[in-house]
Amino acid sequence: MKKNPLLMASLLCLSFNSWAYTKGKTYKFTILHTNDHHGRFWNNMDGEYGMAARATLLEELRADIKKNGGHSLLLSAGDINTGVPQSDLQYAEPDFKGMALLGYDAMAIGNHEFDNPIEKIFEQKKWAHFPFLSANIYYKDSGKRPFDASHKWTFDDLTVTVFGLTTEDTPLKTNAKNTATLNFTPSVEEAKKLVPKLRKDTDILIALTHTGHYVDEQHGANAPGDVTLARQVSGIDVIVGGHTQKPLFKPDIQNNTIIVQAYEWGKYVGRVDLEFLDGKVTLKNYELIPVNLKSSTRKIPENRRVKAFLQTYQDKGNELIKKLNKGVDQSTLNLGSAAVEFIGRREIIRFQETNLGNLVAQAYKNELNTDIAVMNAGGIRDTLPPGKIHLETILTILPFKGQIVIAKLKGDKLQEYLEHSIFSLLPGSGSYPHIAGVTAEADMNLKKLNNIKINGKALDANQTYSIALPEFIAKGGDKYIAVEYEMKDALDASLVRDFLVKKKGLKAKDFAPSHYIKNRP
Repeated sequence: MKKNPLLMASLLCLSFNSWAYTKGKTYKFTILHTNDHHGRFWNNMDGEYGMAARATLLEELRADIKKNGGHSLLLSAGDINTGVPQSDLQYAEPDFKGMALLGYDAMAIGNHEFDNPIEKIFEQKKWAHFPFLSANIYYKDSGKRPFDASHKWTFDDLTVTVFGLTTEDTPLKTNAKNTATLNFTPSVEEAKKLVPKLRKDTDILIALTHTGHYVDEQHGANAPGDVTLARQVSGIDVIVGGHTQKPLFKPDIQNNTIIVQAYEWGKYVGRVDLEFLDGKVTLKNYELIPVNLKSSTRKIPENRRVKAFLQTYQDKGNELIKKLNKGVDQSTLNLGSAAVEFIGRREIIRFQETNLGNLVAQAYKNELNTDIAVMNAGGIRDTLPPGKIHLETILTILPFKGQIVIAKLKGDKLQEYLEHSIFSLLPGSGSYPHIAGVTAEADMNLKKLNNIKINGKALDANQTYSIALPEFIAKGGDKYIAVEYEMKDALDASLVRDFLVKKKGLKAKDFAPSHYIKNRP
């Protein structure tokens, strides 16, 4: 039989081009998204957020999408780990298994996934039953990726591809030993290589990123984020982001790329409604839907099946918290009360001195009997509310189970250390330092500290001073100067707990910001 050349040309075209959408047909596609979950599988004491209520909301949203002839994906932009003790003490097992129950389709690898060894991440992946994505993480020895770069779905004849990116700052923002075998390549450069390849056989291309949203690329001391990605890499339809834990109530559209982010902790579920017609993607609607926040106008009921499943883990977590105080006289374990709110909100504590930063640093200094103490703002993860102080709250504020160590520096080296900390660790990042035992005046022009006093006495260049600080920053984490140090049997939350037992109550004036570094940047 004689072959039809036009038919053969058409078949050849189809074999090399997977775009199989019907011309003239409008496709409806919705992205549902969350980010920076940080262990919040359970609602807080005010009944806010929690995965059981989120499950109900997602069920409603999916039903609405299906009713209107659309399809959807549920995505997480990473940082499932580290936040509350009930989750942390179980390596986020309730969170990942809960995400599987809620029907998540994929997640980006966040930097806090590496608060655990990579073997634990692989175990978490088995719990989750969905793809963990990161295109810019490689093994140093083999050059291979430990996680998939991307994943593709087909809905009817519409193809949707999602690729993942992780902040290249990860080795500086988590436990260095957990990233020692890995390379984190620059995310934007990785995307420049990957996007043209992915665009060849997909209709809608989504970047699922844990790199941060920085307005007009103002990322400061942090690695570049979503705005830089969108401006430098054309061809991405939507960037679903995390890391900076900001609510974008309106999408940031850059270079025809739609950028979204849904705050943190499951406080909101983001909904991005798109239409696809003849190769063009159009944003039809975007909203952040609150999950039982105090400001919410509607109380979302909790899904009973999900609630019952998570209850077992919440109960187990509470028992594990009790075991943390094994050997401590419970009759004397009175943590007192706080007269005011002690501020640990990231949008404040990473930019300026706060009473909570002062409290934590002072606790390290007092309990380890050192001359000064230094605490990085990124190690403080929540606020201490006024009223009775609960151990669970302290474990939530300091969730990393970090070792506090002692370093010793001569006065001249201490001055260099302090000047680096004040002038190089810029406001806005997790490295922002909170310091106890030091007063000084900052010369912004010369990047120099003058009139430095240690506990009220002038700094002596030849005297040796002791510093209490997290082992993480003693090793050079968060871009601090690495120093030699002595290990102590001292965990961050335990030191603060012991300090509070002795204080028997916190007065506002004792820890109020004093601007101990005058003219601080």
